[in-house]
Amino acid sequence: MNIHLTDQESRAGLQPFTCTRSVADIRIGILTIREKWQHLIQIYSDFPDSVSMPAHLIPNLDNASALVSLASSGKGFHSSTAFSLLHPWQIFQYNDQALKDDFLLLTKGRVSESISSTNRYSGNHKLFLEPGATMEHCIINTNEGPVYIGKNATVMEGCLIRGPVAIGENATVKMGTKIYGATTIGPHCVVGGEIKNAVLFGYSNKAHDGYLGDSVIGEWCNLGAGTSNSNVKNNAGMVSYRIEEDGERFPAGTKCGLLMGDYSRAAINSSFNTGSVVGVCCNIFGEVLTPAFTNHFTWGRSRYNFENAIRDINKWMAMKGKQLNENDIHMLKQLFDQTNNSSNA
Repeated sequence: MNIHLTDQESRAGLQPFTCTRSVADIRIGILTIREKWQHLIQIYSDFPDSVSMPAHLIPNLDNASALVSLASSGKGFHSSTAFSLLHPWQIFQYNDQALKDDFLLLTKGRVSESISSTNRYSGNHKLFLEPGATMEHCIINTNEGPVYIGKNATVMEGCLIRGPVAIGENATVKMGTKIYGATTIGPHCVVGGEIKNAVLFGYSNKAHDGYLGDSVIGEWCNLGAGTSNSNVKNNAGMVSYRIEEDGERFPAGTKCGLLMGDYSRAAINSSFNTGSVVGVCCNIFGEVLTPAFTNHFTWGRSRYNFENAIRDINKWMAMKGKQLNENDIHMLKQLFDQTNNSSNA
């Protein structure tokens, strides 16, 4: 069967992540929304041959059949049908449930690889290792949710992990890392330091000490050593985000950190304010405390030259054996041309 995922009604509200991908390719939980449906199609044999589905609805084993039935009947959807991903901060706010749902989807009827006796493991939920995953001399607590270690992932000695947590395929968790739930470390990411309730989409690095909390980091990002974000205002008040340069502010909760678009980087010891948004392809440096909004293609306080931006992205991607393709470059050029020269607010 075919499920056509449409994102017209939600794409604009999920910037900066939808500036470089469809809503269906947002990662929340262990999988992207598209990957969730691909797994669910293999489980349910009674789906119709073809159906259109809003991409911002997050499916799981319990609601997938109902979502497809509603889409087929044209009756529409309501808030209790599924999580509706309409704002980028909801990615980390809904990640706890999405991790638990994806864990069930991926491990149903399967057996984990053996867990080394050098690890200390306790809790009410499961720990699951995919083939090729390695983890030694770590402490894992699953009282609050499961822990999933993806294929060929490496969790080095001395790591402390408190679920729900997912470590993606070929990801690396460096020695002594502290990870609190609900956190997703996407495929091919490298992480260290302290991380809490954060989602890293894939191929991104937060490889050193520093704090990342209540945040979402896109693909091909790099946070330099000592980089940290604030996630609570000094007055413990409501945090608001602005996802467009001249757009309105949206209240998002009292614990809200950094939203960083694809291909962006931060120099060592960068400090991100509560409720910060960084656009696509930014190079953050030279600030005591970064502004609340940084527009796409910002270099420090200036405009990033497009050719230099592409050159630098390819240098970073080459470290993991990848390069931009022509479609990627064309998409980035369109975004560059649409972006105002004024980079910060």
